Amino acid sequence: MTDFFDGFQLETVQVAGGGIRLRHAGSGPPLLLLHGNPQTHAMWHLVAPTLSERFHVICPDLRGYGQSFKPAPSADHAPYSKKAMARDMAEVMSHFGYERFCVASHDRGARVAHRLAIDHATRVEKLAVLDIIPTIEHFERTDMRFAMGYYHWFWFAQRHPLPENVINAAPDVWFKAHTSREPKDDGFFHPDALADYLAAARTPEMITAMCEDYRAAATIDMIHDKESRDAGDMIRCPLLVLWGAKGKIGEWYEPLDIWGRYCSNDITGGAVNSGHYLAEEAPGEVLKHFDGFFTANL
Repeated sequence: MTDFFDGFQLETVQVAGGGIRLRHAGSGPPLLLLHGNPQTHAMWHLVAPTLSERFHVICPDLRGYGQSFKPAPSADHAPYSKKAMARDMAEVMSHFGYERFCVASHDRGARVAHRLAIDHATRVEKLAVLDIIPTIEHFERTDMRFAMGYYHWFWFAQRHPLPENVINAAPDVWFKAHTSREPKDDGFFHPDALADYLAAARTPEMITAMCEDYRAAATIDMIHDKESRDAGDMIRCPLLVLWGAKGKIGEWYEPLDIWGRYCSNDITGGAVNSGHYLAEEAPGEVLKHFDGFFTANL
């Protein structure tokens, strides 16, 4: 990749499970950025440099994605539980010497961040989630509309290696089809970011890891989420909820109302003029929201 993260250092940080590839820059308060699927930390390239002017910004590849370590599939899918993935991120922040930090997150990364804010509640100061509602809410509200619109949740979760075989037969075709549904044109992807996404998609180990992520969501994550909800474990920090005005989250749900059942602190947010890929389609709006949220009371 060419260096389109101006001033950022690229390195691999070792956590208990293996190596986490990441970029980081800045010297202010710590801010962890977690990417979505089927992407890598490269999705933050339009917002991370500006944020690094005020924060120490850390952008990792989640386990299983990009060039981070990829555990083998397992019967219980535990290596790809959001508990395990959140633990990686807590270790990454400890590596940099941060006990407390803020988190901004998109898509699958936001599901990891939700778990991070529950399991490591004393460490997360503020949390932003982009274009999701809690995983358990999606599954419990499943209807024909969701099953058709989010068909990949159910396809990726089929037993190994059925979905992998289909994707690996034509990964570029699959990536185009998967990412261009919302919005219709994927031309907003930066060439270097797209190259990173496709390099990962062409790696069978990453495709297996991605499917394991979704298998975990439908099995062990549901167990953990129900246990947390029954125990009354909630997000304790201030929460920013954003979604794409051209996407499905705001059309189908009342995101702020739903997140209100999972957060005991202040909740703010709203729609951004974009599809699903907020940080790449509407970086200026995302930065405006982040600036008002993360810089308050610094």
